[in-house]
Amino acid sequence: MFVPELIRKKRDGGRLSQGEIEYLIEGYVKGDIPDYQMSAFLMAVYFRGMSYEETTALTLAMARSGEVVDLSAVDGVKVDKHSSGGIADTTTLVLIPLAASAGIKVAKMAGRGLGYTGGTIDKLESIKGFRTALTKEEFVNQVRSIGAAITEQSERLVPADKMLYSLRDVTATVESIPLIASSIMSKKLAGGADRILLDVKFGRGAFMKTYSDALELAKTMVAIGRVAGKEVVAYVTSMDQPLGLAIGNSLEVMEAAEVLKGRGHKDLKELCLEFAAEMALMAGIEKEPEKARRVMEENIENGKALEKFKEIIRAQGGDADVLEDYSKLPQAPFTRSLVAEEDCYIKDIDGLKLGLCSVRLGAGREKKGDDIDHSVGILLGGKAGDYLRKGQVYATVYASSRDKLAYGAKMVRESIAFSPTPVEKNKLVYARVTQEDLK
Repeated sequence: MFVPELIRKKRDGGRLSQGEIEYLIEGYVKGDIPDYQMSAFLMAVYFRGMSYEETTALTLAMARSGEVVDLSAVDGVKVDKHSSGGIADTTTLVLIPLAASAGIKVAKMAGRGLGYTGGTIDKLESIKGFRTALTKEEFVNQVRSIGAAITEQSERLVPADKMLYSLRDVTATVESIPLIASSIMSKKLAGGADRILLDVKFGRGAFMKTYSDALELAKTMVAIGRVAGKEVVAYVTSMDQPLGLAIGNSLEVMEAAEVLKGRGHKDLKELCLEFAAEMALMAGIEKEPEKARRVMEENIENGKALEKFKEIIRAQGGDADVLEDYSKLPQAPFTRSLVAEEDCYIKDIDGLKLGLCSVRLGAGREKKGDDIDHSVGILLGGKAGDYLRKGQVYATVYASSRDKLAYGAKMVRESIAFSPTPVEKNKLVYARVTQEDLK
């Protein structure tokens, strides 16, 4: 095949065949197709888009570009969950042990933070001794033995995605729904799970800024799953404000423990219960949504979910005592609490500003190679719509120096607005997309 002709075909709005797309991906990974030609192809896709069939072909070609995890040795239906990223999105740390406590086999391949959005692997690394890099054999054996494992993505898993993502980052083609969908789904398909639950976020603190774009991304990924023979369910959820109260690695581990103890903010707990019940239905553990929900609520109340999190931590070499004794997590040397100056309601929280603030405090990476400080971050005292009494703490800043503490306090003040009158609480779930919805 002649690469310029394939680029021209897509540039002019034509549809590429599965063979043509496979040729492009295989050639690029082998080094036969140079960056400048692949950059032109990505720009053509950015402007012309792709059909569901083309996007699926691209996804499958990327998924097959490296190793594929084989979970056939694990009995039962294996489920994976993915979030498109957001601020204080501690869902995975709660959801994985909660689902596993009900007998769902969860094979979770997680990533690190990207920009202002936190990463599951970074959060888990704040637990002393926790091994995030499992071999394929360790990953499969742990899912088989205790029902759940969380591992970072291997360098050999979907190399095409790593290469294309780096190219998209420097060619201004990141914000393309077919390219985002194929990036996410290629990793999910290579991860080996039978069923996939997706949380597609939109709003100020998400990569998708509008509901319509998030819905289109959700539909695209569900369609890919249908063609690929995988059951996929996608939720479209709000990320205008932080999901939980904690922003920062060790702070989010604490918040996950609090939710698993039946505490924590109701928004985070509610979304985790919703997702866990959905996973129970997908895995065939339960048949009725109401019953699935009750099981998850009971497993928080009776402590099974918390114990499962401890079991996962121990299995991966970590100190599970951190879930009971938070002082064993990294502690910031400087803290400052901000308090309400009068009785009021929280009117609005700018999650994007807080996410960027947390990164600059050291909780994430602004650029590749930056060191992460697991102890720093922001702990909110409430969310939009919540009531505060005069003198009540609405946020606490955790920092490594007095200068950063002053910066963090200033940014937090600028990110939160108040109202003397009641404020409507934000809606969490905006849509649920299944393969039946696409027929």
